[in-house]
Amino acid sequence: MPETQPNDEAPETAAQRRARRAQFLRDLLEARELRDRVQPRRARAARMRQQMRMRTFRW
Repeated sequence: MPETQPNDEAPETAAQRRARRAQFLRDLLEARELRDRVQPRRARAARMRQQMRMRTFRW
């Protein structure tokens, strides 16, 4: 369990949580882009599967 805050510190504010979440999502996107660059065939297959899922999805 990571200790990000000692017990005597105030709880995280909503703005801090949003900022942390935004940073996490940026890192996740960067990692995904890197993976797509180093595994182009797998990335293409994943895109094709996603397109097929979207085509067959019913609203």
